[in-house]
This record gives sequence, structure tokens and C-alpha cells, in this order.
Amino acid sequence: MIVTLVVLFTIVVLSIPSAAIFIPLAVITGNVNPLYRVGCWIARAGFRMARIRIEVTGREHVPGGRACIFMSNHVSNLDPPALIPVVPGRTSVFLKRSLMKIPVLGYAFKLGGFVPVARSGNTAEARESVAAAQRVLESGLHITTFVEGTRSRDGRLLPFKKGPFYLAMQTGALCIPVSIHGTESLMVKGSPRIKPGTAHVVFHPPIDPAMFATRDELLRAVRGAIASGLPERMR
Repeated sequence: MIVTLVVLFTIVVLSIPSAAIFIPLAVITGNVNPLYRVGCWIARAGFRMARIRIEVTGREHVPGGRACIFMSNHVSNLDPPALIPVVPGRTSVFLKRSLMKIPVLGYAFKLGGFVPVARSGNTAEARESVAAAQRVLESGLHITTFVEGTRSRDGRLLPFKKGPFYLAMQTGALCIPVSIHGTESLMVKGSPRIKPGTAHVVFHPPIDPAMFATRDELLRAVRGAIASGLPERMR
């Protein structure tokens, strides 16, 4: 528990002055990149304080010069801060709508072009999220999504949400499957405790939606790629 408190203290100490400087700077200049970079730097600092090493493989598979949809499994609250800083370039993220209401942090998410998603099952809200994500891709930013929609309690792959695959088929954006493992034991779902160790992030070769006739076929291909990068017990 001491590690968790040290990490939280580090993040708070670094975040307050950073927010005071870089959020107004982003508003004034219209350039969010410095705010994005400092956010990634704070995430890395938190991992260093927790003595968590991030082992990244396959990043050479990510094509340069075009916006992609990164599709990852989800096993821990550590997954987003482990993945986002190692995505080449800048990425937007699908995240729970409620997180956009957090003071200061929620405003930073809005400045970063993050896409809120409601879990109500409302069709109109889902279409609104997909339309917002399409605008993000058209602006040249990546989209990162955890395709199960929630964290797996035992680490095994859950059914995938279909929204990201609808987005991919509609926009033609390349899908980059991502496998994350190790984090499920470093911060277990339901527990605030953070443990030292290694988080593994595996980028797979891109999958072109144009090669598939249906959304379900694309989903199965992405699921197979993500599963291939996980330990057998998590597939």
C-alpha cells in the first residue's frame, strides 16, 4: 500500500503545477501537444516510482503518417497509462463520460480531444461517440480503445464491443491490435494496491478493414491477433 501512496503523491505533486501551466497554454495557443507530452511524462514518472517496467514490442508495425485505431484488451487500471505514452504520435481515447466531469482533469481530456462514451446503451449517444471519433481520425489523431469496454476480472478476454469496429469499417482506418498483460497482477481489479513488476505491451501488424466483408469478420480477426500476444491462460 506504501507504493500506491507514493505513486499517488508523485502524480498529484507533478500534476498540479503542470495543469496550472499547460492547460492555460493550450487554451491560449490552441496547441495541446505540450499538455499531452507532460501528461505522458507524469504517467511514466508514476510507473518509475512504482518500480514498474514497461516492456514494449512490435512498435515497428505501426505505420507512420496515418491515423489508426489502436484496439487493446483491458485487465487493469494501469493499462491506459502504460499504453498511451508508448503509442507512436498522439492518440485520442474512448473513455467513460463520467471521467469528463472530473475537475481540471476532465477539462484536460476535452482539450486533448478524448471521446466520451456512455454505458447506457443509448443508440443516439453511441452514434454521437462514433461521429466524434470519426472527426478525431480525420484530424490526423489516432484513437485508442479498450475493446472489451471494461476490465476483465480474471484476465481472460471478454466479448468485444462492436462500436470500434463500426468506426473502423466506416472510416477505413487501419486497426492496430494491442495485447497487454502483466498489469493484471500489478494492480488487480477491485484493489487500489500497486505492486512492482513488468507490464508487457505488444503491438501487432495492422489489420485493414477493407479486407473484410462484415464488422463481425473484422472483430474476429482483431480478437485473434490480441489473443496471440497473451499468455495461454488469458486467451
